[in-house]
Amino acid sequence: MAQHAEAFFAQSYAEARTKFLAAAEAAGLDVESRAHPLLGREGEALALDVLRQGPARGRAERLLILSSACHGVEGFAGSGIQCGLLADPQWLAAVRASGVCVLYLHGLNPHGFSWWRRVTQEGVDLNRNFVDFHQRPLPANPGYEELASALLPRQWPPSAENEARLSDYIARHGRAAWQQAVSGGQYTQELGLFYGGHAPTWSHITLRHVLEEHLAGVRELAWIDLHTGLGPCGHGERIYTGQDTGESLARARQWWGAGVTSLSEGNSSSAPLVGLMWSIVEPVFAQVAPGARYTGMALEFGTVPLDEMILALRADHWLEAHPEAPPEQVLAIKRQIRDAFYIDTPAWKAQLLAQASEAAHQTLAGLNSGSPFSSSPT
Repeated sequence: MAQHAEAFFAQSYAEARTKFLAAAEAAGLDVESRAHPLLGREGEALALDVLRQGPARGRAERLLILSSACHGVEGFAGSGIQCGLLADPQWLAAVRASGVCVLYLHGLNPHGFSWWRRVTQEGVDLNRNFVDFHQRPLPANPGYEELASALLPRQWPPSAENEARLSDYIARHGRAAWQQAVSGGQYTQELGLFYGGHAPTWSHITLRHVLEEHLAGVRELAWIDLHTGLGPCGHGERIYTGQDTGESLARARQWWGAGVTSLSEGNSSSAPLVGLMWSIVEPVFAQVAPGARYTGMALEFGTVPLDEMILALRADHWLEAHPEAPPEQVLAIKRQIRDAFYIDTPAWKAQLLAQASEAAHQTLAGLNSGSPFSSSPT
């Protein structure tokens, strides 16, 4: 199983995209590509590639989105999963039999995927970028403001005194408060971690256009967004992504199991976050699919311990602010950031593909469960 899974994963964005396009062709499916304005680290073209399997636009009442690379470098895992599903005859047959439309979004943030960064070309965490930028002030994060200069010091690696500041914050506020301060999202430090931006990014705008085109006429939407970086290595945490309503969370647990976690309940490996991508669903529904119902999750696969992952992010953001860094340090930091979000072993990849396949099949069953459609999005 591990050797079989290995074939679907890649060592670069260019290779991952090539494998995805080949998998689509082998499955007899067409890909629609939204070209990115910049080139990748190998000089390759970048794009959000959209593959639709099942009923044509406007003819699908039930639709499942499987998306990868919201956080760039996490796309190594998500792309491998998408390619594995497209090569699985049982999955393809199950989709055909279900009548459900499956929309594969490969490379939501292709620039970060190619350049081994978590953020977009604008330096933005795409999963913090979905706030109303017309409203002021933008969400505040005083904890991050306090920690900003310690998280990204002038010199790298950080000094013992610098790390002591972070330890002191944890001692005073606790690890949960520290994680939320660091990762919850911030809108003031443009070179900082988990920066939500000052306007919608290219990926944000492009995703919205794709959804507006493909969700027309849909009455029931499920969305599995593939992530890595949190939790025990190889374990796929099913994190509910939706409004804090009992009905929709109960439905998620009916489909995907009682182990589905929730940010609002505080039982997830993730801290509470702002500007999340799933929040785009309701305004799109209002425009092209009024009355549709949504059920979503982030399928989060563990890699390395949290402190190690945050350290890799800090190093990568420091590097972006210090282009004068020597070549050997550049290479070390880039390898560090990729290794924090992609465990390049056959066993890890097999774990991911098996768990994602199970979740995808469960979603088809949920969409076909015959439950009545709600009168409004939840």
